[in-house]
Amino acid sequence: MSGAESLIGAVVLVVSLGVAAQLVADWLQIPSVAFLLVAGVLVGPQALGLVDPAIFGQAGLQAIVGLSVGIIVFEGAFHLTVERVREASREALGLVTIGAFVSLVGTAVAVKVVFGTTWPVAVLVGSLLIATGPTVITPIMQVVPVRDRVAAALETEGIINDVTAAILAVATFEFVIASQSSPVVVIEAFVARLAVGHVVGIAVGGGTALLLKRWHLSADNALQNARVVVLTAALLAYALGSMWLSEAGIAAAAIAGIVLGNAEIPHKEEVAGFKGGITLFVLSFVFIVLAAQLSLGDLRALGVGGLVVVIVVAALVRPLGVFLSTLGGRLTVRERMFVGGMGPRGIVPASVATLFAIELRPENPEAATVLVGTVFLVIFATVMFQGGLARHFAQALDILPMQTLIVGGGRVGRELAVRYESRGEEVVLIDSDEDTVERTRADGHRVVHGDATNATVLEEAGANRASVVVAATADDDVNLLVAQLATTRFDVDTVVARANQPDNVEAFEDLDVETISAGFAVADAIDDAVERPALAHWLSDSGRTGDVLEVELSNDSLVDRTIEETAEKLPNGCLVAMVSRNGTDRVPDSDFRLASGDHLTLVCETNEAMQDARRLCQGG
Repeated sequence: MSGAESLIGAVVLVVSLGVAAQLVADWLQIPSVAFLLVAGVLVGPQALGLVDPAIFGQAGLQAIVGLSVGIIVFEGAFHLTVERVREASREALGLVTIGAFVSLVGTAVAVKVVFGTTWPVAVLVGSLLIATGPTVITPIMQVVPVRDRVAAALETEGIINDVTAAILAVATFEFVIASQSSPVVVIEAFVARLAVGHVVGIAVGGGTALLLKRWHLSADNALQNARVVVLTAALLAYALGSMWLSEAGIAAAAIAGIVLGNAEIPHKEEVAGFKGGITLFVLSFVFIVLAAQLSLGDLRALGVGGLVVVIVVAALVRPLGVFLSTLGGRLTVRERMFVGGMGPRGIVPASVATLFAIELRPENPEAATVLVGTVFLVIFATVMFQGGLARHFAQALDILPMQTLIVGGGRVGRELAVRYESRGEEVVLIDSDEDTVERTRADGHRVVHGDATNATVLEEAGANRASVVVAATADDDVNLLVAQLATTRFDVDTVVARANQPDNVEAFEDLDVETISAGFAVADAIDDAVERPALAHWLSDSGRTGDVLEVELSNDSLVDRTIEETAEKLPNGCLVAMVSRNGTDRVPDSDFRLASGDHLTLVCETNEAMQDARRLCQGG
């Protein structure tokens, strides 16, 4: 078989394995990187010998890996919008500063102590393992529906630390291979590459955004042009940055992605989808080829020390860094524990470590073994265990929130969002009007722009995991169709629809959804203001700290207890006002005994007490 035919066969095999890994990962809801790594090792020279990375040549492999990493980093940065960062800006800032520093120092110390390497080599390993890239974090967040602030913090950290790790590792590597250099060279090289990346990235990203806007006015194939131009921009930013200063291309690609992702360019959503497909392709190819290069001898050479370093990095350094960097932020203790347990490493440390090892091995084989062995061992362990167990970990910590979808970002929808969010619920609004969307986002709410009568838009907003859908627009036809989709297609437990016209109430009730007639609601509010003024004032006061809660009793420890005994276990400021059993509502006396499945109506003075009471009644 000729060299060209061998190369074609290797490429086709790698691509096929990459597609298969993606399909299996989607089926099992586990990040595909785990399967890509295993597939690469199996087909590599150390196992079946079906793919030999040497067939690409050292220069060719470096070029392929470099451009692929540029595309991957660009694609992740493209989604790093201002709105996304704003969800967890304080936590993200801490993770990419304090958290990155703790990771660097902790990992370097562990490598130095366990393997007895020189400090420059230990710092090189620590630099690479700062990275928790979007290639492994994003797939986890797709199958673990944590609060948006948690996902935003993790994804922002992954994108920024990918760049930080790559540039810092390159700067450190220059010090490692230049025995006469001063440690100051590391700082100089880091700052220089970061500066070059910003200059090139802003120029390419800004120029591309202007070009797309101008083309959109006259081009017939605007969508196709936009896709090609954006992909070219990613490659151009990486190439120009790398030509100016080696490895500055990663920072340039990231900055260009951020600039374009926050610019108003035509066909932005379609471009993002197309670019995501390209990223999956190159990610699959590069990961398998890099894993095929991995020598099992490097892993065996680390021995027990390798496992010790992995445990220190994943179970000690990562949680400590997260704890210190998220002090005083919005994340709860349990959410901080989850973030501390999610530090999978991805494509950047794998690719950079492999290329460094090729250059380092002839002069210092021991350092090359420690470098590539430690990096890949940490990648394997964190991806397999943290990625595979992420959802179970989140469930054990009870941080998967109830999600409420509100269709309609008008005054009613926004007021509902404020009330639900004050109770600790995760709320997503959907509206088709761009001005309304911007106004609602400015108020701090999470909003999806689109037509909610389209099932795809509802799915994008998370209808398949919503516990409540509220159709609250001023258009009864829209509300009716949304309610129908929520009940029949997405099987949502609770669907509430606003009926603006009394004549339409019957049509809503035929769908077996909770219907709120606008006219009747006003009459009820007036009646409450007259007959129950104190309660009506308290419920309508937007500044109140408590609320009325209805929760199903599922905590066995409260079953068959009297109301008096239950009151002793409830948080201070909470009382049981009503019990609903088998469709019958009653105001219980102190001797009334509770049964499993009872619906308790609780009046709570504070939101914290309300949330604690909910967890108690549900067995949390």
